[in-house]
Amino acid sequence: MSDAPIVLTCGEPASVAPEITAMAWAALHYSPAHCFYLMGDADDFEARTRPLNLRVPVRRIDDASQAANVFSSALPVLHAPFPKPSRPAWLDTRNSTYVIDVIRRAAQACMIGTASAMVSNPINKDALYAAGFKFQGHTDFLASIVNEQGYEVTEVMMLAAGGLRVVPVTVHIPLRDVPEALTTEAIIAQGEVVAASLQRFFDVAMPRIAVTGLNPHAGENGAIGFEDRAIIEPAIERLRGRGINAFGPLPADTAFHAEARATYDAILCMYHDQALIPVKMLDFHGGVNVTLGLPFIRTSPDHGTALSLAGQGTARPDSLIAALKLAAEMAAKR
Repeated sequence: MSDAPIVLTCGEPASVAPEITAMAWAALHYSPAHCFYLMGDADDFEARTRPLNLRVPVRRIDDASQAANVFSSALPVLHAPFPKPSRPAWLDTRNSTYVIDVIRRAAQACMIGTASAMVSNPINKDALYAAGFKFQGHTDFLASIVNEQGYEVTEVMMLAAGGLRVVPVTVHIPLRDVPEALTTEAIIAQGEVVAASLQRFFDVAMPRIAVTGLNPHAGENGAIGFEDRAIIEPAIERLRGRGINAFGPLPADTAFHAEARATYDAILCMYHDQALIPVKMLDFHGGVNVTLGLPFIRTSPDHGTALSLAGQGTARPDSLIAALKLAAEMAAKR
């Protein structure tokens, strides 16, 4: 168990991040177990939250170790000014390099142990692309940071909500590219990471891993596409050969009702929407994105920047609060 605080990244400055961060601190500051500090611009945070009557006291800190003594009475902020002040719902790409750097610094803090876990406020990838960002999102960017330090990792994006844990084997790619991108090796690698993570962080002694098919009815023995028999079934067989209780491929249209969910601890899905639609239907506001396979813990809200809500004070902090709680629970089990 680590006594270090959680580091919360600023996310997209123009988003709902300042207001949900304020609400999350208000909900959690009574609990030392959920201590976190914000890596961002303290002045900008105050300027964005005060007009919304989110009067969260802010305390600038020089080092993460100071967060624990501050957290109960004020939001600790490891302060560095944005290049440009933020405006709600107005993307300013002059801040994009800053946002990228904060993610990198937060990951490094976790790797050296000054933070027990990383929780990421949402980013706007279009804004980051203008600054040369070349990744699909947080997940592969964090893996690249880790790889630079000499680690070899298989990064896995898991979404958790409503008692359901889903993993999209392929993530942010066009649907037409999924069959070509899907490989037996990728399913095996992600299945192994998921099984190990369920044991380590979620107290699941013998994980049950369901696997969906790619095609309707899981291909109907090759009548509706060959991928289920040629790619997915061999992966399941090899996972089972390695002692992992994997089964499928399951037709995706019958894999998520209550009785089916009771038969597995996590489910590998073949593409983004196949995984995210059911988890968001179960708990749209409370979902958490967890990156597995890294040498540190990282979670985030399972929603985007919500620019249409920014600056109104109506955004819900449920998902960020859930992400902070889960990060603390996972850190306690390291």
